[in-house]
Amino acid sequence: MQLLCRIRSIPCYGEENAFIFFDQMGPAEFLTGEGIDVRPHPHIGLGTVTYLLKGRLHHRDSLGTDQWIEPGAVNWMMAGHGITHSERTDGEARRAPLSMFGLQTWLAVPKDREDDPAGFTHVDKSRLPELEGEGKQVRLILGHAWGARMDLDMPSEVFYADAVLAPGAAIPLPDDHEDRGVYVLTGEVISGSQVFGAGRMLVFRPGDQVSVKAGDQGARIMLLGGATMDGPRYIWWNFVASSKDRIEAAKEAWRAGDWAHGRFRLPPQDDHEFIPAPEK
Repeated sequence: MQLLCRIRSIPCYGEENAFIFFDQMGPAEFLTGEGIDVRPHPHIGLGTVTYLLKGRLHHRDSLGTDQWIEPGAVNWMMAGHGITHSERTDGEARRAPLSMFGLQTWLAVPKDREDDPAGFTHVDKSRLPELEGEGKQVRLILGHAWGARMDLDMPSEVFYADAVLAPGAAIPLPDDHEDRGVYVLTGEVISGSQVFGAGRMLVFRPGDQVSVKAGDQGARIMLLGGATMDGPRYIWWNFVASSKDRIEAAKEAWRAGDWAHGRFRLPPQDDHEFIPAPEK
């Protein structure tokens, strides 16, 4: 077992794992009138899954999608050749205090899917498979694990799950996926003789039979993994690609700002501003 990190916004496993970036939002408390304003920005060569534990988030994108993201639902955005989206807490969400806690994870896509058309899918919480027993409550967010399958087409083999463990409860990691990891949201977990608290990411060797056990206060964890990618990936800003040339082409297209005829469009419901590309 390898301990990868303890920070909250990170390249996730490495260049050749589908889960290439993992970002924790909060927990945070917003006063009335305050909130999140992530202006329109672009993505290529990846899929994002946004999963909330608390709060609400308003997603708009260049496909015309206008979707409120709420706790327990899965929101899968396939960037493919290019998409632009914004994420805000606006309108009714700012008329009262708001708690926010969630995750956004980026998945690299295979080389033959990098130029796919962009897409967005919202899956309500009620449609997610749930498993329960022996002190465990597990919701499968993506892919397949423990004999269950989430009915959402993915570009590569993955699994992603939200598990609440009672004190002392143990959960095995699926043994039919090559790459596997655990992220601790709350509480503590024990792996081998080591104890890991909130904000820690654990990555395990392929082939090992592994389980993690909750500490005395219980734990909430995310379990994730899948097949190794077909080669390394490069990350620059919001772009993921199998080659640096693809990154450079996307940089030029965003900086050109040709929203009417170029590669990128702004969300039609949120087109009054955007995030400029970094200088470097």
